[in-house]
Amino acid sequence: MARRKLEELNLLDDFLFGSMVSYPGIGEQFSRILLRIIFQKDFGRLKVVPQRPLLGNDTDLHGARLDVYLEEDSLSEDAPENATIYDVEPDNNSETQAVMALPRRVRFYHAKIDSDSLESGKTYHALKNVIILMIVSYDPFGLKRMVYTIQNNCREEPQMPYDDGAKTLFLYTRGTVGNPPEELRQLLTYMEHTTKANAKNENLKEIQSMVETVKRDKGVSVGYMKVYEREEMLLNKGIQQGIQRGISQGIQQGREAERANTERERKRADLAEEEIRHLKEEIEKLKKQ
Repeated sequence: MARRKLEELNLLDDFLFGSMVSYPGIGEQFSRILLRIIFQKDFGRLKVVPQRPLLGNDTDLHGARLDVYLEEDSLSEDAPENATIYDVEPDNNSETQAVMALPRRVRFYHAKIDSDSLESGKTYHALKNVIILMIVSYDPFGLKRMVYTIQNNCREEPQMPYDDGAKTLFLYTRGTVGNPPEELRQLLTYMEHTTKANAKNENLKEIQSMVETVKRDKGVSVGYMKVYEREEMLLNKGIQQGIQRGISQGIQQGREAERANTERERKRADLAEEEIRHLKEEIEKLKKQ
């Protein structure tokens, strides 16, 4: 598939989204507007960490890479419950296996963020709230909802308060079921179709201005070119490795066929020698009669 130009990318694309949140003077404000529209409330200062890696506890254990890690400033040391971590994950991968694995992927992200954020010696009361936001262009559960909110509760007593501080929102850009705020509908449409025509409110117009600034930046353009070249290199390397594996397998199969053929010929020669020996024995018997 042909590479899209930088100006054609939308905010569901990893490169553009990552460039937005990491861009000096834009990243925090962009993230704040995004959260404001989704949660319908204002946000103060945010700690923004693009592409945050969470390593496995050992070299043979799985790690994770969060697209955008956002953390609110705690209002006070005595009120750690006021601190919330947001992991924002735009996602375009609609392959069946990837979609089926989404709940377990999110479960893993929650676990990694929790283990990484609780400092040694702190009590569980200090564990921060974690909200994972999956913004997707496919319907993850097939019910056409624009918003799927996932939280733990008690199955036997659904109304029983149970707040472990963990929440996941799946935001489906093409959803039609539910009654989310119109501003959120416009945001999700804009995320998938990031154009000036789709910036239909003041918040989106501000984001559009940021997008245009980032896309015009020569450094971002060079970065996109390098990412594309690296992907091309990895693709070509994969193709070459595939060819080499194919050649190696062909050679191996040829050798195995040759060995099998040699083994068949050897068996035929052994049978011929055995028949000759029997004939000689019969001739000797006839001579003696």
